[in-house]
Amino acid sequence: MLFEGLSQRLQDTFKRLRGRGKLSEKDVKEVLREVKLALLEADVNFKVVRTFIARVQERAVGEEVMNSLTPAQQVIKIVRDELTELMGGSAVQLRFEGKPPYIIMLCGLQGSGKTTTAGKLAKYWQKQGRRPLLVACDIYRPAAVKQLQVVGESLNIPVFALNGQDPVVIAAEALEYAKNHNHDLIILDTAGRLHIDAELMGELQRIRERVPVYRTILVVDAMTGQDAVTVAEEFNNAINIDGVILTKLDGDARGGAALSVRSVTGKPILFGGFGEKSDALEVFHPDRMAGRILGMGDVLSLIEKAEASIDQDEALKMGKRMLSAEFTLEDFQAQLEQMRKLGPMDQILQMLPGANKIKGLDKIKVDEKQLRRIEAMIQSMTPEERRRPEIIDGSRRRRIAAGAGVKVQDVNKLLKQFEESRKLLKQLGLLEKKAKKGGLFSLFK
Repeated sequence: MLFEGLSQRLQDTFKRLRGRGKLSEKDVKEVLREVKLALLEADVNFKVVRTFIARVQERAVGEEVMNSLTPAQQVIKIVRDELTELMGGSAVQLRFEGKPPYIIMLCGLQGSGKTTTAGKLAKYWQKQGRRPLLVACDIYRPAAVKQLQVVGESLNIPVFALNGQDPVVIAAEALEYAKNHNHDLIILDTAGRLHIDAELMGELQRIRERVPVYRTILVVDAMTGQDAVTVAEEFNNAINIDGVILTKLDGDARGGAALSVRSVTGKPILFGGFGEKSDALEVFHPDRMAGRILGMGDVLSLIEKAEASIDQDEALKMGKRMLSAEFTLEDFQAQLEQMRKLGPMDQILQMLPGANKIKGLDKIKVDEKQLRRIEAMIQSMTPEERRRPEIIDGSRRRRIAAGAGVKVQDVNKLLKQFEESRKLLKQLGLLEKKAKKGGLFSLFK
């Protein structure tokens, strides 16, 4: 769960607040003391925490809250507003202006996820009509060039590399290559170090002196907490970065980096990485992130994810088939594939408003192995069996089980559950038709 410790602590604090009527100044200070401890435990920069609490307190003890009929809600709204402001206020979208090709230079420490992020960025901008070129400027880390080539090949995005050349020369040659091969976007995957040093910064400076870098973006690991903020501050002081990408936000990140880096550096968080898949990169929306931290969900991001992942026409057709007798195992398999495109189900559930109130939601883990077994069983069936599962007798079940590498009991269980689901969906379809035909009250005749 995103920033699980911080999120749970804040939600528990505000839950106690909701049970009170009018709030005194003492009540507000008690709540803010809990909020302060939660932020410090989440590894948020102490100067940032101090300023944040002062801003919230100034607004929360005002007449607007004290005389409100819903003071608890007013305090929560203030905290949400200030969290949003702390992370930048609004999303910052990179805009490409001037003459292409545009050069994006990624920098950061070793292990921050630069290479994977380079591929994600290339894919993100390719979907927007850009023609990206990935450039391997990390000549020091063993297999770094090969890793970028593997990433590029998996995404069908070209990679430029020159063995044995200086990174500055590689960047310059890549620029000429891009001009000659109609690439309007160049993403430089530069070398990282285990720590910040003069050699690393000097190399980045020389690249910028040799080629016209459009934006310099720092990639930091959100799981390193306060260390990530220190890294961002030092990189910004040395080379003046244009923005930050936080990786591994789906991991055990405490929240310190996301809540501190904007205030400390003055530079926006541009993207957040939420997994290893090529599309697991989201524009960083401070208001949506604040909502997720406070358990208010993130419906807009969920809608955007669905729109980007799911074929709308196909979804409408599927909905009609589900409410009819035509729903088959082929449809069921297609539905599973559509759902998996959205990402891990536990992450999707946490984007729903009020999800924090569902007991045990944080423990929900969708068994990917079980989903793969179901897909294997359906794929082991003939087209006729998928369309008409009622013809699957004992010998067919044994063949399907053998083909999928499962037990016959597993096939029996799948077919039974599918048939029960189909009956239920058919009943819902009949209810829908009856409601449309005779109005709502016809359902009770």
